[in-house]
Amino acid sequence: MKRRLSWVNATSLTLGFAFLYLPILLLVVYSFNASQLVTVWGGFSTRWYGALFRNEALLEAAWVTIRIAFLTALVATVLGTLAAIALVRNGRFAGRTLFTGLVYAPMVMPEVITGLALLLLFVSIGMDRGFWTVTLAHVTFTMCFVTVVVQSRLVAFDRSLEEAALDLGATPLSAFLTVTLPLIAPAVAAGFLLAFTLSLDDLVIASFTSGPGATTLPMRIYSQVRLGVTPEINAASTLLIGFVTAGVVAAALLTKRAA
Repeated sequence: MKRRLSWVNATSLTLGFAFLYLPILLLVVYSFNASQLVTVWGGFSTRWYGALFRNEALLEAAWVTIRIAFLTALVATVLGTLAAIALVRNGRFAGRTLFTGLVYAPMVMPEVITGLALLLLFVSIGMDRGFWTVTLAHVTFTMCFVTVVVQSRLVAFDRSLEEAALDLGATPLSAFLTVTLPLIAPAVAAGFLLAFTLSLDDLVIASFTSGPGATTLPMRIYSQVRLGVTPEINAASTLLIGFVTAGVVAAALLTKRAA
């Protein structure tokens, strides 16, 4: 009976992984297709990667996306870490329930609703949509994920280390910077990478809050895919997959080191 269950579990797991990752593998393989037809294999070639790096529109979109993702991750990491500290260290304070709900709301709210709400906000205050509106929107969206990651580390943190530093004459700020922050640094770095990856990959919220000169790479790829998939898009998607995979692996290694 156990061997039968083990066989069923292994088969289910294999089929599940194949369903998830086989399309991605095919996309990567066909990015090296020499043919202009993405469904017909015409031999191995890297010509589409060369064409990609000559496509100024895609390169500009990629540069905008990287700048937005970096600024988003930086601000979201700072705000998310502060929010996690407030939730873990301050106990029960007035407005805690409301504060917790506001922090975690973007995580459970559909992206369409978040994007539409931010669009209405920017329009109502007369803020021109562009680079900074997309960045602010992504900070709002990703900060909650940083809070979750850092909060999970702070919950298990040994506060006696901070108390020892305070007993030795350190100020609360210096104790945090020299004791607490280095110990939770892997979680902070993991939150940074997660925020960076989420911003890099976002399409829905950016579509609502972007403007002239702020077209992100996912938006550019989506607009071109609607006219037909080309091997050049496969090459761009492959590079994006590799970039995101590197970020996820780095976050996993940092989290493993902290455990």
